[in-house]
Amino acid sequence: MIVALVIFLVMYALMLAFQKYRPWIALSTAAIFIILGIVGVYDMGILAALKAVDYNVLLMIGGTMGIVTLFIESKMPARLAEILITKVPNIKWAVTALALFAGIVSAFVDNVATVLMVAPVGLAISRKLKISPVPVIIAIAVSSNLQGAATMVGDTTSMLLGGFAGMNFLDFFWMQGKPGIFWGVELGALASVVVLLILFRKDKQKISAKVETVVEDFFPSWLMIGVVVLLIIASFLPAPASPALLAIYNLRSGLICVVLCVIGVIRACAKQKGSEPFKQVIRDLDKDTLLLLFGLFIVIEGITAAGVIDAVAGLFYNIAGDDPFLLFTLIVFASVVLSAFIDNIPYVATMLPVVQSIALLMNGGAGMDPNVFYFGLLTGATLGGNLTPIGASANIAAIGILRKNGEEVKTSDFLRIGIPFTLAAVLAGYVYIWLVWGI
Repeated sequence: MIVALVIFLVMYALMLAFQKYRPWIALSTAAIFIILGIVGVYDMGILAALKAVDYNVLLMIGGTMGIVTLFIESKMPARLAEILITKVPNIKWAVTALALFAGIVSAFVDNVATVLMVAPVGLAISRKLKISPVPVIIAIAVSSNLQGAATMVGDTTSMLLGGFAGMNFLDFFWMQGKPGIFWGVELGALASVVVLLILFRKDKQKISAKVETVVEDFFPSWLMIGVVVLLIIASFLPAPASPALLAIYNLRSGLICVVLCVIGVIRACAKQKGSEPFKQVIRDLDKDTLLLLFGLFIVIEGITAAGVIDAVAGLFYNIAGDDPFLLFTLIVFASVVLSAFIDNIPYVATMLPVVQSIALLMNGGAGMDPNVFYFGLLTGATLGGNLTPIGASANIAAIGILRKNGEEVKTSDFLRIGIPFTLAAVLAGYVYIWLVWGI
């Protein structure tokens, strides 16, 4: 077990030090665990390693990314943002409205893609009114991180939870007769609105905007709607008895996303009479994240086989004992702090089996429903990234956009918004999840 733990910690350290090479570090570590399994150090062969990969999650991520590329290219997000801005009276409400809009979009679209969609509107408004775009773009970024946890397709971490816990699209809204995590995220969003209104309370300049962007193609918008509708329908499909059909059934969410993406790409290529839409989708596909997750699934199977997951779960249990509230609190706020400095994708992928094992140890070994801990993990890990400029990919993308436009971004500029925003949203979600799922 010690050897496996050391290998895992070295992998994490290398990923933090060399972020550009994270996928290759994860894949190399996965190869090491497979080799150790083959020689008999751990009980994990090649077949077991490949079975550990959640192909449904990978297909969902890949397919959704492709549809998002087509959606952005259609210019529909920019037009919607402009329509929204025409309805507000001043800068304070314009920034708040843009942030809320970014949050709503990011509930169904990758967070980084959301920032890329909405940030240009924020930049244009800032230039027109001659105000600093730095707080505007930061507000958009942190809002997109918040709402990523609202639905199963909103963020990679949500897809990881859905795949691991066997949740479907509707479970994020209503599960086991109780309201799901979606409503906790929305309470956090309402709390964040109050924070933004306070932070921008002095910005009362009048705003005048026009709807200028022309949507070039409405089909990608229908594809986005189609993904949501079909995922909901797929949630009600009964599991087939045939093993072959069951294998396809277990990939249904991923296949829906991929098939709709392929339909969109084929149509776009036919419309433009060329292969440029296909090339654009391939260019924008986040291959690093897909490779990283592929490797991490195998690594986590390796440390599970080595007993590391059970040992970490035992450590958490020894600290919290049989007190579920203390354990829930520990998971939420430890996740907030850790996710402020490390990427939440590998963190959540690692912690999901830990949380499951902890739940099994509760009540003197009788176990308890792990959902309260799953939701606490997702809340803390998703929102914790908003504490620092490097805690989430959307934050890094937002700062990159500002710097490309000649803006200097100080850490204090980010912390002024990120800290109160995160604390308000986390506390709202924390209280909600415990009241609904913990008591």
